[in-house]
Amino acid sequence: MDLFDYKEEDAPRARLLADRMRPRTLEEYIGQEDVVGPGTLLRRAIESDQVSSLLLFGPPGSGKTTLANIISLRTEGEFVKLNAVDATVKDVRDVIDRAKSTKTLYGRKTILFLDEVHRFNSSRQDALLPAVEQGIIIFIGATTENPFHSVNGALLSRSTLFRLHALESRHALEAMQRAIADKERGLGFMKLDVRPEALEHIASMAGGDIRRALNALDLAAVTTPSEPDGSVIVTLEVAQESIRSRAVQADESTQYDILSAFHKSIRGSSDAALFWFLYAVEKLGMDPMVFIRRLIVACSEDIGLANPQAMVQAVTSMDAYHKIGWPEAKYNVAQAILFAVESPKSNATALAISKAMTKMEAVGTPEVPLHLRDAHYKGSQQLGHVGYQYPHDFPGHYVDQLYYPERLAGSTVYEATRQGMEDKIRHNQQQRKSASSKEKPGR
Repeated sequence: MDLFDYKEEDAPRARLLADRMRPRTLEEYIGQEDVVGPGTLLRRAIESDQVSSLLLFGPPGSGKTTLANIISLRTEGEFVKLNAVDATVKDVRDVIDRAKSTKTLYGRKTILFLDEVHRFNSSRQDALLPAVEQGIIIFIGATTENPFHSVNGALLSRSTLFRLHALESRHALEAMQRAIADKERGLGFMKLDVRPEALEHIASMAGGDIRRALNALDLAAVTTPSEPDGSVIVTLEVAQESIRSRAVQADESTQYDILSAFHKSIRGSSDAALFWFLYAVEKLGMDPMVFIRRLIVACSEDIGLANPQAMVQAVTSMDAYHKIGWPEAKYNVAQAILFAVESPKSNATALAISKAMTKMEAVGTPEVPLHLRDAHYKGSQQLGHVGYQYPHDFPGHYVDQLYYPERLAGSTVYEATRQGMEDKIRHNQQQRKSASSKEKPGR
């Protein structure tokens, strides 16, 4: 064979193990049983070659591209793959033009698989809409980011959304065991002895990333010297050298999710709140100030007057962070987080804001009652700005008088709870109401 006649299929083992072992059928596909398991909607559609426009949403390594590849092997139509990182509007329009011709001349459909569709901006996504609506192309998009944040609403509404979940270590273990046994595409041609603890280590380090696990296994197998009998023994030590901890990256959608988890954990779990904060800052490299700001908000939104000291702690931790920096300030911020979580909770402040906003919209443009208006000028009495009663001149430093716009007289927005310090506020409110009702004529 001439050197220049070389074809890739003549030396399949020159390709990476993960590429050689990429599933070609649904039977070979690992995981996502709830999406493509027997009897599921998508599986039936793939098997009958009746796939309609769809979006595959899931983390890296969850099998989105592999699933699209299986669809490409099952369909009798044209299958075109583009990557949104380098594809242009012209590339999309060229596909659409060819799809029109293919449909008109041969009656064949065209499936366009657009990987990393979240990288397409709004205008480039818009270029797809007419062709999808008219059935010129069947659109399959894959994204690692929340499609409700990154995909146009119009395109999203015309596609069926399938969510793929992160695979687990057991899936990576299954993939490696298949590769070891497969003589055609895998490592079955070798006299390979991979110790169980070595497989477990690679699977654990790779998590659910099958590609990473297979490539680590491949590296361990081909770089380990063979024994006198020709066998290759992959020990735990070899496995440890073949795969390292990877740097964790989080897209914008994931960062929002973690911030949301942090805030919700403040309402109920010290352990979880501290975990999400440290995971985000130490492992993902997120800005601590993002979480400190959210903590300060939560101290009013979810704790409020049930424990006003929570906000003092939170603001103080922000000051400490600015003055001494990270990582030393982690102790100050952690203390503020734990103080907030363990504080009695009340959302009375948030509810009061909501009620006040509603009343503000309902009342339109209110007039300030005359007795509340500024009276620090000559002639104010002639304008009727009289009648204000100074609360400190009355028992309990309180007097019942109109403070609201007249149309809102008698309505309430802030209702103190029985939580923490707010219980005392509630008691004081009830005492004032009782005293004012006794003072009114006819009572």
